Parts: sequence; structure tokens; C-alpha cells
Amino acid sequence: MRAILCDRFEGIGALRMGEAAEPTPADDEVLIDVHAASVSYMDYLMTTGGYQLRPALPYVPGTDAAGVVASVGDRVERFRPGDRVACGNWFGGFAERMVAKASKSARIPGNVDFLVGSTVLHAYLTAWYALVDRARLAPGETVLITGAAGGVGLACVEVAHLLGGRVIAAVGSAAKAKAARDGGAEHVIDYSCEDMRERVRALTNGQGIDVGVDNVGGPLFLTLARLMRWNGRLIPIGFAGGEIPSVPMNLPLLKNYSIVGVFAGAWMTNFPAEAAEAADKVMALVGEGKLRPRVDRVLPLEQAAEAMRAVAERSVQGRMVLKVR
Repeated sequence: MRAILCDRFEGIGALRMGEAAEPTPADDEVLIDVHAASVSYMDYLMTTGGYQLRPALPYVPGTDAAGVVASVGDRVERFRPGDRVACGNWFGGFAERMVAKASKSARIPGNVDFLVGSTVLHAYLTAWYALVDRARLAPGETVLITGAAGGVGLACVEVAHLLGGRVIAAVGSAAKAKAARDGGAEHVIDYSCEDMRERVRALTNGQGIDVGVDNVGGPLFLTLARLMRWNGRLIPIGFAGGEIPSVPMNLPLLKNYSIVGVFAGAWMTNFPAEAAEAADKVMALVGEGKLRPRVDRVLPLEQAAEAMRAVAERSVQGRMVLKVR
């Protein structure tokens, strides 16, 4: 089958179009005829060897895809051949066929196409897990989200708005502000030219934020750590800026706030029934138009390297999608 292959952990330059063996589903897996696959920062990071997981080389990148179930494992009861599904795996999505755990798959509503469907699980399940399960965001609370125009960041903006949060979106350029506002942000801060600390103090009357969701890392995380309100929740999701931050622990001590990690992939693996229920709920919200995934651009599978380069350069608003069929 046609697939994008990564031969070595050297990033985009190590990608090539080639032929890969067709995967076989295990007892608890589904085999998918892939129609579309979205591209995440995690996909890029894995090709560099910088992610927590290193697949055996050569491997097929791609965490998120959508298509039609071709076959199911012996213990799978949720799906049958012919079902339209979105699915997630650690890798394997940039190919004509991929396998995924049934618990990491969800039916796509009839009014949602494969291009949009491929963008949902990684981004929106991460946002759902972060804000519903880990932060327990309550209506009326103020939440600040960094990297708010990227795939996961924009999903966090939408989910926080849906939950009734007062959303402050932090973006890296003026060009990204509209996407964050369209997603439900009440205020947008361009941290490339604004003092985020002073702006947040002004927006919150000096009170700070209840929930801080950081997708960027580096100095931005430390800024959020100094903006937390009493009993707040500071949530690191990713480090798209390239630097894993450190925090002086007197900061959470002084205001009794929590630093709460979010690793959605591990949550889905360790709590499959809970994750599957959340996936169905999120996909239903997409079908109802209450969550609106944004597709930045659609490229053919052969241009996976170009799509990944855009993600690495943080020039994407929402998700890049590869059209496979």
C-alpha cells in the first residue's frame, strides 16, 4: 500500500513516499481504509526523535485519520465493516490503510466529511480531557490558552467556550487572532508584541486566571505560573516552542494552585472505556455544530513533508489535512 515512510529520526528530510506492508488488526483493533489524515505537532516531533515514543524504523507517521472500516478484530463489537470512523494511533495514519484500537475510534456523523473527521480525536479529545477531566473548568471561570490558533489550542478555545469559560486566547501573531475569536475567545493577546502579564492583569482586574492551558512551553509557561489565581489549575499540554520549562515551586505554594499534567494518549491507553465515551461525545458535538474543527489546508498524501513543515513552523491555524483517497 502507498504510505509515507520515515527512515531515520531526522525530521522532515527523512520522509519519503513508498510502499508499506498492509497492517493486520489485533483482536481489539479495527482496520481502516484511510480517506484523510490530519497532521499534528506530535507527528513532526516523533520524526525528529524528540517524542516520548520512538517506533521501530522505518515507520509510517500519522496519529489521526478518518475513513471506512475494512475489517475488525475478533473482540470488537462497537464497529463493523462499512462504518465511517475517525481513529487514532501513535503512528500509521499517513497510509492507505491503518489499524487502531476500537476504543480509540469513533463513528463520524453523517453530516461530517472525512477531512473534518480526521481532525477531531487528537485535538478535541486532548482539549476535552484537559478542561473537563483535569481542570474541571466551571462556568464563569477565566481560562487562558497559549498557542490558541494551533490544532490543540483552537480545540481548547472551543471546548472552554462551550463549557461556559471566559476565554483569553494567546497567539504568536496578529494573523492568528481571528481564528481564536471565531472559536469563542472573548479576548486575544498577541504575545509577539504585547506584554501578556500586564494585559492579563488588566483583563482580570488584577485577579489572574483560574485555568492556564499551555501548548507552547518555555518562558510563556513561567508567565502563566505568575498569573494564576488562588486554587487555580495550570495545565501543561505541549512544548511547541521547543523548550521544556521549569517552575519555581514557591509560586504554586503561595496561591495553593495545582500544576496538572495532560497526556491524552496515555489516558486513552490506560482508560479505554472512559476515552471511548468521551470520543463519542466529542464527535456528536461536532455533528451538532457545537464544535467546529478548522481545516487550514488540504494537501495530497504525497505532500506530507510540506504539511509537516508548516506545522513545525507554527504557521497553521487549526489543522493541516492530507487527502489519501
